[in-house]
Amino acid sequence: MQPVLRWLWLLFVSLVLVACSTVKTASATSQSTSSTSKKTAKNGAYFQNDGPADHIPVNLNLVPDAVPQDEPLIKAANLPYSALGMSFRPDTREKPYQATGRASWYGKQFHGRKTSSGEKYDMFAMTAAHPTLPIPSYARVTNLTNGKSVVVRINDRGPFHKSRLMDLSYAAAYKLGFVKQGSAKIAVERVWPSAGGEYLATMPVNRELRAGGSPKYLQLGAFSKLANAEAMLQKTLSELDDQYDSKLGIVNQQGVYKVRLGPFPSDEAVRDAAENLHVETVVTSL
Repeated sequence: MQPVLRWLWLLFVSLVLVACSTVKTASATSQSTSSTSKKTAKNGAYFQNDGPADHIPVNLNLVPDAVPQDEPLIKAANLPYSALGMSFRPDTREKPYQATGRASWYGKQFHGRKTSSGEKYDMFAMTAAHPTLPIPSYARVTNLTNGKSVVVRINDRGPFHKSRLMDLSYAAAYKLGFVKQGSAKIAVERVWPSAGGEYLATMPVNRELRAGGSPKYLQLGAFSKLANAEAMLQKTLSELDDQYDSKLGIVNQQGVYKVRLGPFPSDEAVRDAAENLHVETVVTSL
């Protein structure tokens, strides 16, 4: 073999051996990328192996909404926590909550796994995950694109993404009409069981009243003429703190017009209100 050809042959063999002995290192990034397979959806991609179930129950749109119940809070699910570099502090106070944002949904990858409440996730139940609402609690969710609304039970934490307000079960997203889109602009309003047999309350209702306890009222005045009672009511409204406005009213009892504040769950609550308003404590049950 001529020297030039022999030299070229040796160079070619050396390059082949070097190429065969080179190993691509696996970094944390490449490992997470390779383990994060995505299935293509009609309008995007499902995270990892998530997505709709292989067999969707018929008439999923007929699954009833969650019905608000009195339930004790789960202590372990309402402690401050951190996730994906963010810190959260669940708000366990009984107070109204309203917000708008985007909702996503989670499906078969998480079906049967434990939620933050300790319950197993059921993608065909009317549940949701929220970063800070109490567990358990209830919320009415409205799709602002089509006006559809559902009531869900909060039993999980998430989503841990700044552009997402809530993660809904597959069933809830299905009833709201956005499973194919993957996310939707929504309005969220916390709801409670209400007194008087009504379905929902958007303000906290005292548990004693919901249980059928006898409501109490703070009587502010009694008049034989309605005009005098109305005059006192208007004067009181101008002086009252806003939190009492909805509790103020006039009742006609056998020709006597009583201006009263309530209802309150107990005599003690009436006394507290009287002290706050610096008025005489006159408790009445009617």
